[in-house]
Amino acid sequence: MRVAVMFSGGKDSNYALFWALNQGWEVTNLITMYSENKESYMFQVHGVEITEYQSKAIGIPQIRVKTSGLEEEELYPLIDTLMKLDIDGLVVGAQRSEYQRRRFDFVCEEVGIRSFSPLWHKTPTKILREMIEQGFEIMIVAIAAYGFDSSWLGRVLDNNSLQKLCELRDRYGINIDGEGGEFETAVLYGPTYKKRVVISDYDVVWRMHSGYIIPKKVDIVDA
Repeated sequence: MRVAVMFSGGKDSNYALFWALNQGWEVTNLITMYSENKESYMFQVHGVEITEYQSKAIGIPQIRVKTSGLEEEELYPLIDTLMKLDIDGLVVGAQRSEYQRRRFDFVCEEVGIRSFSPLWHKTPTKILREMIEQGFEIMIVAIAAYGFDSSWLGRVLDNNSLQKLCELRDRYGINIDGEGGEFETAVLYGPTYKKRVVISDYDVVWRMHSGYIIPKKVDIVDA
């Protein structure tokens, strides 16, 4: 099975890649969407600027696709890209968003390939704990929910911070998987990486209960 993986650089797309490789499939490309709509419901916005480094650290070629972010137009560049690839399927990191899954299913139907969503309705805490135990280094690069403060930005998740996320969920009702836009992540290292991505310097943009980091210095180093 030859597949491409939708790759935002966050925890979900990295897990989808991990799953696909564990099936013994050949992952031909990582496909990253660059949306002009900074409020996109379809594609991750923050953190995608380091996907070029992640692709090199993983060792799988990346295809970057620009899209307007307009709902009626944003899928066509992706369809055009997939039409040119010799693949059997597309693997995506959708968890609970019917909107996202339906639209990816539509894309795959148009192209004539299969759609795979290995995270679909999996228990979020179980997935995060598994990723931490597997050695994934998951950095929080954006937050947008009551209960967070700026100290979360740039934090790499471990079991202690996962427990704090669970406490925020219980107190404020946030989604532990960030599916509601509460936070976004970037993976710096993991079992699918040949090298490690290091964000050694970044700026923080913070307003009220939301903010994000802007990487200033990113390197790839030996693991």
